[in-house]
Amino acid sequence: MEHFSQILSDDSDIVLDYTGSGSGDGIKKFIAGDVDFAGSDSALKGDEITQAKERCNGNDPWHLPLVVGPVAIAYNLEGVDNLKLDSAVIAKIFNGKITKWNDPAIAALNPGVQLPGGDIVPVYRSDSSGTTDNFQRFLQNSAPNDWPYEHSKEFAPKNVGSGASKSTGVGDTVKKTPGSITYVEWGFATENDLGVADIDFGAGPVELNAASAGKALDELAFKNPDSKDLVVDTDALFASKAPGAYPLLLTPYSIVCSAGYSDDATSTTLKDAFTKILGDGQTGLEEIGYVPVPQNFKAKLQGSIDALAGSGNA
Repeated sequence: MEHFSQILSDDSDIVLDYTGSGSGDGIKKFIAGDVDFAGSDSALKGDEITQAKERCNGNDPWHLPLVVGPVAIAYNLEGVDNLKLDSAVIAKIFNGKITKWNDPAIAALNPGVQLPGGDIVPVYRSDSSGTTDNFQRFLQNSAPNDWPYEHSKEFAPKNVGSGASKSTGVGDTVKKTPGSITYVEWGFATENDLGVADIDFGAGPVELNAASAGKALDELAFKNPDSKDLVVDTDALFASKAPGAYPLLLTPYSIVCSAGYSDDATSTTLKDAFTKILGDGQTGLEEIGYVPVPQNFKAKLQGSIDALAGSGNA
């Protein structure tokens, strides 16, 4: 959102105030009416949908995925520059079942690599986090035998590893903690100069880069293809085993009222801002660890943006 704030301030009269407080807090503030829209790495669910509809004066909240953010499995392990992991091993690490870096399961994925015998220190988000929600959903889909937890915005395993607040916190903690590992948006991993593991999703190890993330987007689909509420089918995405694809991706949503704001000017400003983000805002994303929205979905997104209504009903 900081990138988008700069794009808007540079080339329009729209001012976007961004506070990086985590998905859970953003949703709470949207439901309370404290903000015009929320940014969240996971979609509304259950009571959140009902409460958001009340906040929108009886109108549906819509999810607009205006950017794609790969999740890195980032680590701090001296002497190991090219670590390979698979979904089952990742689940066991964050579940406390694999606790040493030279565990046979890790060694089998990294032949010829001199792995140290020290403790693994998993670092997780201590705050309510859409990244955590999606990471746990990924493990639930790709390693169900090793991840017996329901996904949620709270990290499920107890007494495993160390918690840190927000993406900046986990990135900084891993940078300062030898032997540590975390799940974090790609940009925070590169910003902290952390190692990023290649992941075997079922068709061989895949390096995280723009090309592999882009290939995974070929599998991107929406839960309700005919709706203007564009919630991504993350279960299908995370289950992808396409060779060369990196499907551990976030689709951060701008959650907005489809209608029902107190004045039409708010809706008009949001439509203008989202249109700008979908256009000029897609440039330069790869430099900060994100991936542009696929071209074939831009028209669908623009259709939802154009359909946003003002103080009446959508």
